[in-house]
Amino acid sequence: MLNKRPCLNGFLQLLTILNFKGMKQKKVIGKRKAAPSNIQPSFNLAISLLIGTFFIVVGGCKKVIDVNLNDASPQIVVEGNIYNTPGPYSIRISKTVNYSADNQFPAVTGASVLVKDITDGTLDTLKESTPGLYLTKKIKGVSGHEYQLLLTTGAQTYTANTTLPQPVPFDSVSFEKLSRPGGKIDWYAVINYQDPAGVANYYQFSLLVNGRKINNTFAYEDRLSDGKYVSRTLRTDSTYISLGDSVTVIMNHMGKEGYQFYSTYFQVTGNGSLQSISPANPISNISNKALGYFFANATQTRKAVAK
Repeated sequence: MLNKRPCLNGFLQLLTILNFKGMKQKKVIGKRKAAPSNIQPSFNLAISLLIGTFFIVVGGCKKVIDVNLNDASPQIVVEGNIYNTPGPYSIRISKTVNYSADNQFPAVTGASVLVKDITDGTLDTLKESTPGLYLTKKIKGVSGHEYQLLLTTGAQTYTANTTLPQPVPFDSVSFEKLSRPGGKIDWYAVINYQDPAGVANYYQFSLLVNGRKINNTFAYEDRLSDGKYVSRTLRTDSTYISLGDSVTVIMNHMGKEGYQFYSTYFQVTGNGSLQSISPANPISNISNKALGYFFANATQTRKAVAK
């Protein structure tokens, strides 16, 4: 695992990969183009396999890390969500590529994609609207219902199960202000909600400033806050919020499989900041060694103006 921050915990400012393909500059993690979604943040899911030498420059400090990883066969990547809001809901299917390949991630077309509401028996055969993007027609997101994904492509079948939890009271978004030298003030969003007592709860939050999605996302469990009123600051590596900005926070209350995916995704990617490097994949709830996720989310949105 190559997950130590080089050179006095500095931020990773430049990352250059020297491989056998013309020394092209690429990111270590995240060779997957972002997939659009109605509320869920987009993620770089096709984890790259590399050959060669990592040359990392951090400020004026340099460190060389040798990695010997073999090319691997393409893997299926699934990105699917069901919400407690009106559909249609989408399942996006693609394939990984080797690190030495170009940044083109082939869509998986012509797949058989079914979603079943196990609780009420509804079976939905998804229609491919664009290459690799499959949309529901009949399924409705209902709290307490369990959903199953059944995906077949070629001779391989993949399945996943998820249950849509009850919504959690999401009270409001407030702000924390931190004064910096020179009179500068950093603004951070604070989420305020009541965690239900006596049951394990898992959360993922997304932050938008003036309609622009911030790359960082946030995943929490209630192991230390069960039944408590929670006020938590969404801290990021950079200050994105200024006085007068419109801030939107999306709460997704999900199952344990969602928390496991997001928390391990952050370990792999350094939450999008490339501060940590790890040749590993996030924990997936898709069977047959597929990458990605299939989640059911109770979602709520709150907005506030920084003032």
